[in-house]
Amino acid sequence: MIADIKKFIFIQNNIDRILKESPFKMNYIIEKSGIKKPTFFRKLREKKFTPEELLEIAKAVEVKEWRNETKEEILESLKKAEEDFKNGRVYSHEQVMERMRKRIEAYRNAN
Repeated sequence: MIADIKKFIFIQNNIDRILKESPFKMNYIIEKSGIKKPTFFRKLREKKFTPEELLEIAKAVEVKEWRNETKEEILESLKKAEEDFKNGRVYSHEQVMERMRKRIEAYRNAN
């Protein structure tokens, strides 16, 4: 429990740097946190977010971890992709973009 509290204190004290190093724009983070912009910047300056607010901020900026694939798995995936391409099992750019828009919208609605 002590380690968890120390980690919380570290995050609270370094939230400005953490957000600055995040790949996300501040407006996106503010929107996802649900905190009004002036209040967000005041809390950021004072480093006084509640644990619940920090949790919402973390949900916005935390990058999901990807599974580490072995070299053999990557080569097998590339081989399958090459076969798909040769056999015409491909999607147009428009089809891929539409699928991604739908996935992003579903993700936003779930969170």
